[in-house]
Amino acid sequence: MADYSFDLSNSPDSYGASYAERERSFVARVFNWMFLGLLSSAFCAYFISANPSFVKAIYSNSLTLIILSLGTLALVWNLSANIQKMSPSAAAVNFFIYAALNGVLLSSVLLIYTAASIFSTFCVAAATFSLTALYGATTKKDLSKLGSYLMMGLIGLIIASLANMFFHNSALAALMNYVGVFLFIGLTAYDMQKIKEIGRSHDFNPNFAILSALTLYLDFIYLFIYLLRILGDKRDR
Repeated sequence: MADYSFDLSNSPDSYGASYAERERSFVARVFNWMFLGLLSSAFCAYFISANPSFVKAIYSNSLTLIILSLGTLALVWNLSANIQKMSPSAAAVNFFIYAALNGVLLSSVLLIYTAASIFSTFCVAAATFSLTALYGATTKKDLSKLGSYLMMGLIGLIIASLANMFFHNSALAALMNYVGVFLFIGLTAYDMQKIKEIGRSHDFNPNFAILSALTLYLDFIYLFIYLLRILGDKRDR
């Protein structure tokens, strides 16, 4: 007797469910990498700030800070430019070295601000970031047009920050902190929506999960820093 049963494994509903699972898995990997990156940065920042000899070696020589800063920029460029050529392990190593070096630079935060204000500001930043990322991931509104305005705003913020290194205008510095907060709130939502699109267009490649994690890592770090400049209490000198 002929077998007239049907294989439903490739039906639209089945395919859709499988695709949705892959997308959720990709986003979960992005946040896992981001969390591990933040953890690495936090550990390095604490380790450096707790060792006066390392603090002196890093912050007594401006050349050391310049080299560390250039190193982080080179690692970001390398990961972004060569992500499709790298093996997943190489991409992960690049990401963790970046997070560690950035943690060294962020050790200054632990030296300038009180532990209580750092913790409370971190909680505010984490809650703000989470809600904004959730909005970016779930909204049906196309945020792509917002991206160009956010990038122009980011360029303007960088230029203003460089200019204020010479002018030392406290009012401008305060304004830039608020602009920075709103700018990175917008970038978080935009990047979160873009990350889902990146995952789909690259067939949920694990390397792009690492690159996406770097993007969200940067959004969170800068959101935290700008909030800390507004809410943080500085240590007594």
